[in-house]
Amino acid sequence: MSDPSPQTDKLRPKALVLGGYGMIGHACLRMLDQNGFEVVGVGRSVRSARAVDPDGAWIIQDIASATVSDWRAMLDGVDVIVNASGALQDGGKDDLEAIHVTAIQRLVEAASGQSCRIIQISAAGVSETASTEFFRSKARGEAELVAKAHDHVILRPTLVMSQEAYGGTALLRAAAAIPLIHPQVFSESLIQTVHVQDVADAVMKAANGVIPSGTIADLTESNSQSFPDLLTATRRWLGFKPPVLTIAVPEILLSAIGKVADGLAYLGWRSPLRTTAFRTLKDGVQGDADTWARAGGTPMRPLAETFRAIPATRQERLFARAYLALPLAIAILSLFWCVSGIIALVNPQAAMQVMFDRDAPNWIVAPMVFGGAVADIGLGLAILWRRWVKAASVGMILLSGGYILGSVLFAPDLWLDPLGPMVKVIPSIALAALVWLMVEER
Repeated sequence: MSDPSPQTDKLRPKALVLGGYGMIGHACLRMLDQNGFEVVGVGRSVRSARAVDPDGAWIIQDIASATVSDWRAMLDGVDVIVNASGALQDGGKDDLEAIHVTAIQRLVEAASGQSCRIIQISAAGVSETASTEFFRSKARGEAELVAKAHDHVILRPTLVMSQEAYGGTALLRAAAAIPLIHPQVFSESLIQTVHVQDVADAVMKAANGVIPSGTIADLTESNSQSFPDLLTATRRWLGFKPPVLTIAVPEILLSAIGKVADGLAYLGWRSPLRTTAFRTLKDGVQGDADTWARAGGTPMRPLAETFRAIPATRQERLFARAYLALPLAIAILSLFWCVSGIIALVNPQAAMQVMFDRDAPNWIVAPMVFGGAVADIGLGLAILWRRWVKAASVGMILLSGGYILGSVLFAPDLWLDPLGPMVKVIPSIALAALVWLMVEER
């Protein structure tokens, strides 16, 4: 997305895309830009915005906390607002009521004196009586639009498939990448999908006025497939070998995983394994394709055509495996460093004796043992916090380097120990480096 010249600005309608660096938001940004709109993205992270489109026009604003005055400033000269923002579940930085309801209330109030169209990208299954707060809060936000926005279109996609993977689609790829095993879950659930470009095309039609104001339509393929069939199709698309075993995953295990993921959300991890995601998949993801047809839209492509439009390459396979391995690597590092520190604190005399036996200066022994133990535990806990994972990984590498240097100076014989206590430090450095490389912002 390039910055338009001043002369062109006056001739181009202006679109504001909320959640512009998300999977759907970015597709809408590109589509609108390619079709003659002056486009401005809105998001709360400078780093994420610049990673997605370094040359684009961005407003860095957390819409959950934006006031009516903030919205009025953002809406200056705007003809179309595309709301592709959202959150799956409360936790960490996410507040569903603030994002899905309060933000829309303030946006509608700010836009009341302007001639602009609001295009709300919601989700199929939205209802005030739905089983999850995600859908219920989305429904309350929609109700605000319907009651107060003079020109609006509400689009409700089913499971959005894209070349880019995020959230549920990333989890789907990771599950398909499990070696030898096909996890059997949600056997009765029916899933419909939609290609992200079809969603962007629908937004483009709505932005151009082809779709009448007041339209509420599902964006979805006509057919549906069971979740196990969708997983099998994803595995085939990625090019992985067929599984050797099919293992039914007990619902109690899924419930436990979901609760752990819910807890990790308060450490900043927006895991697709949270209870809302599991509940949504269990309920099924379905929509009514006829609602879009009646509004004048063209049919959404079926899953098979979607997969053909986004051929899987080596990078998709590497991503699927890495997405599967990353949480395991973080958990192992956390456990390794915490246990290492705890062992030293439980029996500090034994740890100090190792250094006394090798004639280390007395003044350095206790600080090294206790300081090292506290640092080990601190890094082991810090890597579990999303905000600190990169810094903790670097800290582990540097501290490991310090341990290696100390062993060379004071205990070189440990390198020849049959159990290899120092040699084992090197793989932990490599694992920390891999975590540092693989973790990135949305």
